[in-house]
Amino acid sequence: MNKLDEQYRGILAELFYNGKEKEDRTGTGTLSKFGMQIRHNMKDGFPLLTTKKIAVKTMMTELKWFLKGDTNIKYLVDNNCNIWNGDAYKKYCKAHPSEYQDDMFTQEEFVEHIKEDESFAKNWGELGPIYGKQWRKWKTSKFGNLGPNDTLSDVFVDQIKNLINGLKYNPNSRRHIVSAWNVGELGQMTLPPCHYGFQCYVADGKLSLMWSQRSVDTFLGLPFNIASYGMLLMLLCEETGYEPGDLIGNLGDVHLYNNHLEQAKEQIDRDGFDLPTIKLSNVDILNGDFEYKLENYKHRPAIKAPLSN
Repeated sequence: MNKLDEQYRGILAELFYNGKEKEDRTGTGTLSKFGMQIRHNMKDGFPLLTTKKIAVKTMMTELKWFLKGDTNIKYLVDNNCNIWNGDAYKKYCKAHPSEYQDDMFTQEEFVEHIKEDESFAKNWGELGPIYGKQWRKWKTSKFGNLGPNDTLSDVFVDQIKNLINGLKYNPNSRRHIVSAWNVGELGQMTLPPCHYGFQCYVADGKLSLMWSQRSVDTFLGLPFNIASYGMLLMLLCEETGYEPGDLIGNLGDVHLYNNHLEQAKEQIDRDGFDLPTIKLSNVDILNGDFEYKLENYKHRPAIKAPLSN
């Protein structure tokens, strides 16, 4: 039995029938509940929902982008991943006073300029110190023993590299944690992290991963989050030699946007298939590179829904 789709449809149903009406940052409105959980044993298959088709390549491209430490959408749009375009475009619009709105690019024109103009992409494709920056280059300061002519030097912490080393050489540690919630830099981020941290755990030769998420777009975002952290868990296993254990998601403000209600109802009424499997090759997690082959992914048709930025 596919328990993952069953859990996910249960969350959709709980929100649809019992969610509390709440306003939100985007102005769309939601049905919301606080504090839910997803739990999946990786031996039951790769955690990719089957009650609708998931854009696997888009999810994988975003994960590679995180692991590379990249924070500019050019890599994403060059690889046909458009999920961050709205956030970058919103930042572009905010930077232009209303009297210049007529001279601005449409979002489609904006994305084309990101693809074609390196200088434009460098300036307007940057999202600030979001996930990749915090995972791979968390900025800190090292005082050391300062002499009269010394200055404070900035250093960066590579949390993913440290995590891998810790898992290999100190597996029983309770400090296998990666955080994206850098309080000192939240104001510089186009969007503060929704999934703000994860912790790893080793026991009986198996590696488990639990991520924490403050804000959960249940219809569009959560299926990606589940599969992305499942993939990250498998990549970490490739690097460390452990077998995949449990994947756990601790979910804070779990919500269903008001313009996703009919789509959610359709998915609630669908039955799932057996979960697929996945094979990895050429894994180089510290360079954000890997290849994968998804096998036996049987799924219901995709269900389209608008993204709220």
